Amino acid sequence: MTNLIVVSVLIFIVAVLMTMVGKGGGNFYVVILAMANIPMHQAAATGQFILFAASVAAMVIFQKNKTVSWTLAFLIGVFTALPALGGGYFSHLFSGFSLKLIFAAMLFIAGAVMLIPVSEKNNAENKKRFGFMTFNFNGKRHGVNLWIAIPVAVLTGFGSGMVGVSGGSFLVPLMVLACGVSMHIAVGTASTLIALTALMGFTGHAVQGDFNPSWAIPLAFITIMGGVIGGKFALKTKPKNLKKLFAYTNWVAALFMVFNAYHVRGLI
Repeated sequence: MTNLIVVSVLIFIVAVLMTMVGKGGGNFYVVILAMANIPMHQAAATGQFILFAASVAAMVIFQKNKTVSWTLAFLIGVFTALPALGGGYFSHLFSGFSLKLIFAAMLFIAGAVMLIPVSEKNNAENKKRFGFMTFNFNGKRHGVNLWIAIPVAVLTGFGSGMVGVSGGSFLVPLMVLACGVSMHIAVGTASTLIALTALMGFTGHAVQGDFNPSWAIPLAFITIMGGVIGGKFALKTKPKNLKKLFAYTNWVAALFMVFNAYHVRGLI
């Protein structure tokens, strides 16, 4: 019981902070669960389940404030959902040790992506050619570079589903860089995409029998509260400085995951 309380407090804090920048927090959820000695496949499944709960709660808040682009969400969601399902299902081809190392690598990459300078400049002009799509949102026209958006979305969906993370670390920069939307719209839309990816990834894990409701259900209520609070804070906060902090904490989490992987194997 004490273990569950400590995990709940940590996950609540992560849910608030990660929702604010559209990252979901699945990476940290899995780290926390793994450090609590939850088997890696169960940790990935539980991480996806509670991530879905937090993202839906945040999505409701963002939608009320008109920062969710459903056109963009549908476009990218199509290319993340099925790969996420496949990633969750095929995760059993890898051992828990391998998943932890893959997960750590993704954390390092996510940290680097979060540090890439992004521009919110509207890039719809001069993009009326093959491989580009334009759409209107909140009175502005935006351009999507499909040559970048589609491959990154597919890889993000598969990798996220496999190791139980949201993919928000990749989706937010993707939407700003390749789709020309503002940071607030990217964060709001990411909550929708994260919810879809998490649901499909969780389904893949659940089919394999990895769902543990005794932990997942209580933690889902915790993340719902965190998602609501984080969503409200996001609308009032500029996440630029938080992105740097989260990049560094991603790397710290990756180091912890590598240490945990080798420690469990008795190599450290």
